[in-house]
Amino acid sequence: MKVLVAVKRVIDYNVKARVKADNTDVDLANVKMALNPFCEIAIEEAVRMKESGIADEVVVVSIGTKQCEEQIRTALALGADRGIRVDADAQMDPLSIAKLLAKVTEKEQPGLVVLGKQAIDSDNNQTGQMLAALMGWPQGTFASEVNVDAGKVNVTREVDGGLQTVALNLPAVVTTDLRLNEPRYASLPNIMKAKRKPLETLSTDDLGVAVTSALTLLKVETPPERQAGIRVSSVDELIDKLKNDAKVL
Repeated sequence: MKVLVAVKRVIDYNVKARVKADNTDVDLANVKMALNPFCEIAIEEAVRMKESGIADEVVVVSIGTKQCEEQIRTALALGADRGIRVDADAQMDPLSIAKLLAKVTEKEQPGLVVLGKQAIDSDNNQTGQMLAALMGWPQGTFASEVNVDAGKVNVTREVDGGLQTVALNLPAVVTTDLRLNEPRYASLPNIMKAKRKPLETLSTDDLGVAVTSALTLLKVETPPERQAGIRVSSVDELIDKLKNDAKVL
């Protein structure tokens, strides 16, 4: 079985994001970029499937400018076999990304597509679901456990009330949650090997997708600083504050 993993280039989660002076977007100048943490979990799960004999090939795909090849090489160093980059503008809406991934999926014919449940930059949590809808495939989202057996994949997913297990017929789409696994570190020999692994570049024209965004970014602002707390002397004063100041009662 072939496993296709979609990954995204984002600001390193250890870096504090800065907003441009004109509030048009996040300032990416001289900012350290990295693999989206949820994508790392997806890669780890696919590589474990290969190591256990469930999968025979792990293919990584990313959509963006040439800069995202750095993150594809990182994924190859973590154990993926080959990479695909779809050359496109980094600023695209989830539906456009899902349409491009659907074309790559049709081209590669994997038995399973694994994605992080969301990217830490936009936090949309939409691409995996949209991809499954476009392909007409079953989906298991927020996966905390994945087991593939006899043409099915059992996905234990985290829901508000606890855990829910769904059985999906392959091929399917799975999006990964934080508690699914702990990603490994890339060793130096594997980093060197990753430089020689194949990396294919496709254009949106190659895939026959006209990329148009239905979203317009109006303004980006830093969140307001948290106000200092206050101490109240009685329950009556607390209720008064909650009712008249906080307006939550």
